[in-house]
Amino acid sequence: MSDLLEPLIRQRADPHISRHDDGFYYFTASVPQYDRIEIRRAATIEGLVNAPVFDVWHKPDTGPWSELIWAPELHFNDGAWYVYFAAAPTRALDGLGMFQHRMYAIRNQAKDPLGGAWEFLGQVDTGLDSFCLDATTFSHRGQLYYLWAQKDSAIPGNSNLYIAPMQTPWQLAGEPVLLSRPEYDWECRGFLVNEGPSVLIRNGRVFISYSASATDENYAMGLLWADENADLLDPTNWRKSVQPVMRSAAEDSVFGPGHNSFTVTDDPDEVLLVYHARTYTEIEGDPLWNPDRHTFVKPLRWSADGMPLFGKPSRRD
Repeated sequence: MSDLLEPLIRQRADPHISRHDDGFYYFTASVPQYDRIEIRRAATIEGLVNAPVFDVWHKPDTGPWSELIWAPELHFNDGAWYVYFAAAPTRALDGLGMFQHRMYAIRNQAKDPLGGAWEFLGQVDTGLDSFCLDATTFSHRGQLYYLWAQKDSAIPGNSNLYIAPMQTPWQLAGEPVLLSRPEYDWECRGFLVNEGPSVLIRNGRVFISYSASATDENYAMGLLWADENADLLDPTNWRKSVQPVMRSAAEDSVFGPGHNSFTVTDDPDEVLLVYHARTYTEIEGDPLWNPDRHTFVKPLRWSADGMPLFGKPSRRD
């Protein structure tokens, strides 16, 4: 087998793969039309490629959540299935030159998320009325947390990373806590962006990977981490990588890796890194409308002191 890593699923950006306790892998991602939420299920990662695609929710024709359905993630929280996603009322930009997304949730209380009915729960209100997206959830020491990207008008740039405890799987229980803002050069290329967070708890630490800069070849991944016993709502407990942990590999024609998630194999100690990337840079027009962000999967490696090693986006190690 070549050490070059081919895309797993083509034209699917913002990929999220999770393995449920039923043994199946579940896949969600942004579709090129940005008009619906789809889910795939398979017994293996490779099986997701040709698995049946279930469209579980379509955007309405008009209204606050009728355009640009971005970055859906499927999570099983408190005995029910939830998809968290961002949507906008229009494709037009606001006065700041940004899209107008807010975050929303749908729920399925059936055992099988591909067979039960999905209920629209409305907006996940963070208390900040501004552009926001890329929500994920995770549980740690009995507490469910919400983690996302949002614009703060008092902070230069497009989006920062925030965390908050959850009262229910669709309602926050506390104020947003700022964890990271674009500050390093590699986070500020094209746009000042921190977005696409994903959580991995291993080796006595809570890790948050995230993506930064414009969504072209400048897109790159960073890392935050805290001790697993620390107060995760205290930003002083978090450390941040000064350099990106994964970036474009021009020599192998893999560009703009980011918006990742984590899953596991049959061996729960083996973590798989899921992310999207492009295989060329000659993008015509706005990179947002280019459909060729593909889903990649590779094993995550570890350093001797228990830190994740993301490696190159084009290789298996």
